[in-house]
Amino acid sequence: MDVCFHCGDDCVNTNIEHQDKHFCCHGCKTVFDILNDSDLSYYYELEQTPGTTPSRFEGKFDFLENEKIARKLLEFDEQGTQVVSFVIPSIHCSSCIWVLENLNKLNPKVKTAQVNFPKKTVRITYTTEDYSLHKLVLLLARIGYEPYISLDDATKKASHIDRSLIYKLGVAGFAFGNIMFLSFPEYFEVSEFWLERYKYVFRALMLVFALPVVFYSGSDYLVSAFKSIRSKMLNIDVPIAIGILVLFTRSVVEIVMDWGTGFLDSMAGLVFFLLLGKFFQQKTYAFLSFERDYKSYFPIAVTRLIKNDGKNHFKVSAFAKAESEPIQEEQAQVYDLVAGDRIIIRHGELIPVDGILIKGNALIDYSFVTGEAEPVAKNSGDQLFAGGRQQAGVIELEVVKTVEQSYLTQLWSNEIFDKENRSVFQNITDRISKRFTISILSIAVLATVFWLFYQPSLALNVFTAVLIVACPCAIALAAPFTLGNLLRIFGRHKLYLKNSTVIEQLATIDTVVFDKTGTLTTNHKNVITYEGIALTSEEESLLTSTLRASNHPLSRSLYDMLQSQGIDTLDDFKEEVGQGLVGILNQNQIKVGSYAFVAQEDNAFAKTYPNRTTVHISSNDNYKGCYIFYNEYRDGMQDLFKSLAQDCKLAVLSGDNEGEKMHLSKILPEHTDLIFNQKPADKLAYIKNLQANGKRVLMVGDGLNDAGALAQSDVGLVISENINVFSPACDGILDASRFKNLTRFITLSRKGKQVIQYAFIFSLLYNLIGLGFAVTGNLAPVVAAILMPLSSISIVVFTTAYTYFLGQQLHTNLKNAE
Repeated sequence: MDVCFHCGDDCVNTNIEHQDKHFCCHGCKTVFDILNDSDLSYYYELEQTPGTTPSRFEGKFDFLENEKIARKLLEFDEQGTQVVSFVIPSIHCSSCIWVLENLNKLNPKVKTAQVNFPKKTVRITYTTEDYSLHKLVLLLARIGYEPYISLDDATKKASHIDRSLIYKLGVAGFAFGNIMFLSFPEYFEVSEFWLERYKYVFRALMLVFALPVVFYSGSDYLVSAFKSIRSKMLNIDVPIAIGILVLFTRSVVEIVMDWGTGFLDSMAGLVFFLLLGKFFQQKTYAFLSFERDYKSYFPIAVTRLIKNDGKNHFKVSAFAKAESEPIQEEQAQVYDLVAGDRIIIRHGELIPVDGILIKGNALIDYSFVTGEAEPVAKNSGDQLFAGGRQQAGVIELEVVKTVEQSYLTQLWSNEIFDKENRSVFQNITDRISKRFTISILSIAVLATVFWLFYQPSLALNVFTAVLIVACPCAIALAAPFTLGNLLRIFGRHKLYLKNSTVIEQLATIDTVVFDKTGTLTTNHKNVITYEGIALTSEEESLLTSTLRASNHPLSRSLYDMLQSQGIDTLDDFKEEVGQGLVGILNQNQIKVGSYAFVAQEDNAFAKTYPNRTTVHISSNDNYKGCYIFYNEYRDGMQDLFKSLAQDCKLAVLSGDNEGEKMHLSKILPEHTDLIFNQKPADKLAYIKNLQANGKRVLMVGDGLNDAGALAQSDVGLVISENINVFSPACDGILDASRFKNLTRFITLSRKGKQVIQYAFIFSLLYNLIGLGFAVTGNLAPVVAAILMPLSSISIVVFTTAYTYFLGQQLHTNLKNAE
């Protein structure tokens, strides 16, 4: 079988030969001609079959002709030049980057185009003379790079970049280097004339460099410690702040009293390394959105019907009178829709508001909202809810509620989406901080009391020395560097976590709850079996020809399986939405659809699959049998459940009926909870009940119907076929191809927690050594200058090396598993 030169798909239904090349459709051939005629054929030399098949987009972007809507997408619009940024989900290789950045060769109106590959975005600058945003989007769609435009694009605010941490880190690093340099003569006790003459200048300069380190770079730790003490909760910032202030205060006293140079180098080094760890921890996956809501999925505009005068929209009371009047269509913003408006929803479009079906055949796929996989047929007068996707041609709706009041937006009205109401996870560092702080203060007081009786002149020196050397810099650095490394390791293997805290939470998980549709099952595959009287070759050919004319998802799946049969032109074809199809050829009739539609009498065999998704067949009114649809589960699902069941409680929640329950109970571990017919609120309640019983819950889902459960769970992971588009609010996004590796990721999180614990032990050893010098009154500045940076650097090296080893181990295991 020939392979398409442009996209690499098999040329199954169509094989177009053009310039000694094969194409699977006219869309791919058209893109090839466009690129070839514009001297962009180098596109195919960068990658083999780099393209994607262009989808049908007629009328899809007409809303961009509305200047009010288009203006909301623009980043710049002055002096005949406009700048716009788009998310292009189909960007996947170097050829994509190259052709998009050479758009000016396709149309000279485009000035520049810059691709951000990690974000899958392109920023385009173009001239508005005889050109528009609508034409630009059509150009992109025509060559297979259709932009993803949602309601969120029209309402998003300019992102604020906080560079304060970088500035503080720079100040601390600059001061640390200079203070260390100025301290060298004191370290080595150089007594030449220049030291005696300039030591006061050196010490004054060190004090000047230290001031911004304490009161600017270290301000976050001081403020955090103050708030912690005020709220009567001792976090790790309390002993750090004490250490910084004692180091600075004692150094100032020593310099003013001419006792020595103090510990300003150690203080600057402490702040620098702490900020470095914080900066490293914040370098995460900014190109992913973990806080999406309904606006990320809804269209920015919709086709609205208006009277011929263009002034008034159709209302319920006036519609009957206006029925005979000419009507016009306009592209209206979704936020402008009000109750009573009439709107048009085309095939494949998402319904943005709750409404009543007025005209057309409605076949609504609610899987993204409810999790129910089978589309629902609706008749005129039925209510349709926001979030469903129309699957059977054009329909007309009357708006009942605005977008903010629709059913789908109620998923975000739950209190769980209020971040302030969510419980704060106490990480491993915070858990030890209270005991650590109390222990250090106790040691300092006891040592001081002892020296007050033994040698009072050293008492104050011992008290400050203990607080200095016991500053938990190494403890504070262990978690940021360990978890920061693990974030990068997870990212390389396509698990993108929101922040490092998620890793610590993942390590504590003891219960894993899965959504079924779209999570355990794939989005595009079904297993289909036939039960009944065998069809003749003529009946199979007629069945295939009938299925070919339908857009129903089940018809398309069945057609994909049967398309190798001969295809004929039908004499007659009829489709009754929600019921089935009728095809006639040479006076032979075949019916395809529900049992009630195709059968003339009761049939015991046909009723043996009450909860299964079935398509029944009759030939010339004689019942033949049915095709039974089973979900295609993701590769490795059974092995994944088996490995998780060793130390976790497992559950599967689904919005589907119980048709798959028997099958799942056979292939999943014995004690797995299988719960069906679950609405979004039911899933949320189930998670809350588990947590009320002391369980630490990981929720794995994929759609908006899982949004509440994902937010409520201790860790919410989304399985996504495309990490840049359809993912509800979550703590992490897992590429669907890595679903089977979930157990390994949880195991790595637990090993990461162990690394932090080992680092704490090493840090404790350093503190004990330092305390030995401090309580005996022998803590010299040079000892502090060596111990404190050495402990910090060694902890960073240890955690980096250990996590690198764990990353290599994970890579090897995943490679062997494949």
